[in-house]
Amino acid sequence: MIVRAPYGSWSTPITSELLLSAAVQLREVRVDDDTGVVWAEGRPAEGGRTQLVRLDAAGNRTDLLPDGFNARTGVHEYGGGSWWVRDGVVWFVNWVDQRLYRLEPGGEPQPLTEEPAVPRGDRWADGEISPDGEWIVCVREQHAAEGGAAAVRNEIVRLAAHAPSTPEILATGTDFVSSPRLSPDGRTLAYVRWNHPSMPWDDTELVRLDLDSGAETVVAGGPGESVGEPRWTEDGRLLFLSDRTDWWNLYCAEPDGTVASVVEIDAEIGWPAWMFGAARYAVLADGTVVFARVRGGYDGLALRLTDGQIVDLDLPFSIYSDLRLAGPSSVVVVAGSPTSEQIVARIDLTDGKPVVTELRAPRALGLDPALISLPEHVSFPSRGVDGSARTAHALYYPPTNPAFEAAAGERPPLLVVIHGGPTAAAIPVLQLGLQFWTSRGFAVVDVNYGGSTGYGRPYRDLLKDAWGVIDVEDCLAAARWLAESDRADPDRLCIRGGSAGGFTTLAALVREDTPFAAGADHFGVSDLAALAAETHKFESRYLDGLVGPYPEAAEIYRERSPISQVEKFRKPLIVLQGSEDAVVPPAQSEVIVDALRTRGVPVAYLLFEGEQHGFRRAENIRRAVESELSFYAQVFGFDLPEEEGIDPVLIENLAG
Repeated sequence: MIVRAPYGSWSTPITSELLLSAAVQLREVRVDDDTGVVWAEGRPAEGGRTQLVRLDAAGNRTDLLPDGFNARTGVHEYGGGSWWVRDGVVWFVNWVDQRLYRLEPGGEPQPLTEEPAVPRGDRWADGEISPDGEWIVCVREQHAAEGGAAAVRNEIVRLAAHAPSTPEILATGTDFVSSPRLSPDGRTLAYVRWNHPSMPWDDTELVRLDLDSGAETVVAGGPGESVGEPRWTEDGRLLFLSDRTDWWNLYCAEPDGTVASVVEIDAEIGWPAWMFGAARYAVLADGTVVFARVRGGYDGLALRLTDGQIVDLDLPFSIYSDLRLAGPSSVVVVAGSPTSEQIVARIDLTDGKPVVTELRAPRALGLDPALISLPEHVSFPSRGVDGSARTAHALYYPPTNPAFEAAAGERPPLLVVIHGGPTAAAIPVLQLGLQFWTSRGFAVVDVNYGGSTGYGRPYRDLLKDAWGVIDVEDCLAAARWLAESDRADPDRLCIRGGSAGGFTTLAALVREDTPFAAGADHFGVSDLAALAAETHKFESRYLDGLVGPYPEAAEIYRERSPISQVEKFRKPLIVLQGSEDAVVPPAQSEVIVDALRTRGVPVAYLLFEGEQHGFRRAENIRRAVESELSFYAQVFGFDLPEEEGIDPVLIENLAG
C-alpha cells in the first residue's frame, strides 16, 4: 500500500543509523606481490581513524594497525599517500604524532623518524621504496613553532627503510613538491614541483633528477600546464599526465627527452591533486595502458592497446578513485556505481575482456533497489561573468520512495548541493548521505558549477577571479531551472555545502535575488580576507587565482565576503563546524552566526569538538545530518517520523 504524505516527511529505512552502521570509506589500495592486496578504510565507528586491511592470497582478511594507530598524514592538511607496502612490510604515518612507522608482519609499529621539536612538526607523505629495498623517498613537510604558513617547508627526502636515520634532502627550493618516483635502476628520481600562487591543477613542472650527479631536467609543464602522476615503465620511459590540450591526458617522456602522446581524448584522465597518491592509470605487461577517464559527469575505464586503439570497457562502475597494477594482465581498483557504494575489486583483462572479482564488497544494506534515486546528468543554461549565455552541469536526483507519494500537484523541496574544492566535482556513486534526503521526498541536485573538474581546463578556469560569482550563478540557475520545469517547489529551494561549498552557500543566500528559502553551511568561509590570512600553506595563496592577490584586491575580498553583506541575510541558516579545523577555522563560522543572531535572522549552530575539516566520528556525523533534517522540518513545517526519535535542533530567532 502506498501512503500519501507531504514531500520531506516520508519515513525511510535510510536513517542516520544506517548511514554509519558498519560504514567505511575506502580510500586507497596497494598491491603487494607476496602478501596480496592492502587497502585503507576510514571507520567512523572507530573515531574516524584509518585502518589498513590486508587480503592475502588465501582470501584471509586482516586488520594491520593495532589500536591507537591511525594511518593519516597532515601534509597539505588534506593528506593522502600516508602509507605504502612491500614484501609484507607496511610503512605508514600515524595521525597523532605524524611520525613515520614501519610495521613487519606479526610485529608492532616501530618509528623510523624522530620525535620532532615542534609537536607534529615533521610530516611525511607520498613515499616509495627504492628498487633495492634499502631506502624510502617521500615528501617531508616541516612546521616551525612560529611563523605560520610562511615558515612551512616542503621537500623531498631520502631515509633508510629499515631503521631510524637522518633524512637526506633530495629536492628543495620550491614551495611544493609531490610524487617522488624512482626509476627501475634507482638512479633517477622524477617528481612534481610548483610555487605560489599556483595550485597543482594550475601550473606545475615535472622534473627528472639524476641522483648521482644532482643534475635536474624539466621534462614537462610550466605556465599554463598542469602535470602530475609520473610513473616509470620497466624500460626507463617516464609516463605522466598533462592538460596541455585542455584535458588531463597521458604522455610519455623518452630517455632522449622527447615527449609523445600516449592517450589523447576529450575526457579527463587526471584529477585535481588535493591529496597525494592518485592512481588513474596502469600499464600491463604487454604494454596495454588501463586508464580511468571522466566524460559527461561519469567515470569509465578504457584501454589503450599497443596499436594505439582506444577501447572503452563495459563495466558497472561510474567512479574510480584508485587503480593499481596487479599482475601481468590485471588491476585492482576502488570503484563504485549509482547503485553501489565503493568497493575494492580486481579486474582481470586477459584478452582485453574484463572479469570483475570483488575483494572488499559493499556493506549489505538490505535496501529495496526501488528506494535508490538514480542520478541524471543534466546541463542547463547559466550566465558568465559578463552576463553572456553559457552552459553548466549537475547530477539531478529525483525524490524516490516506493512506499510513498505526495498529493497531486505538490512539488518536492529541493536541496542544491555544492561540492567542496572548489576544484572538485559531484560524483555519481551511491551516497547514502544523498539518499537520506531523496528517500524522504527531497529532490537533490549536485551542481558541477563552472570551476569543477571533469569538463576540461577551460571549464575549470571559469572560476579564475570569479569565485563567489560563477559558482553562485550556476547554483541559482540550477534551482530556477528545476523549479521552472516542475521538478522542484519554488518556495522550498534549499542550498547546502561544505568548505568551499559553504562559502557558495553563504554567498548565494546574501544575493538580493536569491531563490533559496534556507541554507546549510558546513565549515564554510564567510570572510575571504581572514581566510587568506589564517589558512594553511597549501591554500594560503589559492585565493590569488579565485579572487585576486591580497591585499591588492582587498576591496574585492570585502565585496564578495558574506560577512560584509550580512545585512542582506533574510533566510534561515544552520551552521556546522569542527573545533580543530585548520583549513577553515571555527572563527569563520562563529562570525557569521553572531551576526545573524544580532540581526534576528533564524540561525542554528553546532560546534563539534575534536573534529577537523569534515566530520569523521560516527556520533558527530549522525548528529549533523539529523540536525539539518530537523532544521528543514521546522523551517518548512513538516513532521518527522516519530520512530526515528530525532532530537530537534535549536533554531534561534525562529518565530513560533
